[in-house]
Amino acid sequence: MSTYVFDTTHTNIGFVVRHAMITKVHGSFTDFDASFDPDAQTATATIKVNSLDTKNKDRDAHVLSGDFFDAENFPTMTFTATSTTLTSSNQGTVTGDLTIKGHTQPVTLDVTITGPAEDPYGNTRLGVEATTTINRKDFGIDFNAPLNTGGVLLSEDIKIIIDGSAIKQ
Repeated sequence: MSTYVFDTTHTNIGFVVRHAMITKVHGSFTDFDASFDPDAQTATATIKVNSLDTKNKDRDAHVLSGDFFDAENFPTMTFTATSTTLTSSNQGTVTGDLTIKGHTQPVTLDVTITGPAEDPYGNTRLGVEATTTINRKDFGIDFNAPLNTGGVLLSEDIKIIIDGSAIKQ
């Protein structure tokens, strides 16, 4: 077994949401524990919701409130892989249970692995890129506001993007 732990200083776990029907807002989480074992085909992640950063403190406070993540009552989000499928030597899918705000739904991530590479400190690293799109309402996040020009403030679809480096343990 080869367990890899994501290096938080070289990994971004983020999301993108359509805002005001004309642009996109990006956010990321800076405090998380995530690991995977490609041989055993396992993966887990725990993300501390309060580590949210959308580059706007007022927006962060609102997104952490009960309108969205309700971080006071649901301080973490989790992911646990339930199956993996390889489509080539470095690409595949990872399906698992994602829990946000107390709601658990199955999601499938499209994954690309690069490497291995040895860093200057003798660590063996793999690069990981993973994406999926979820409907935020499936996770109890249904805040929205109508726009005077028609439509709503936020899209229901949220793109999740993981781009990182993981170190072999």
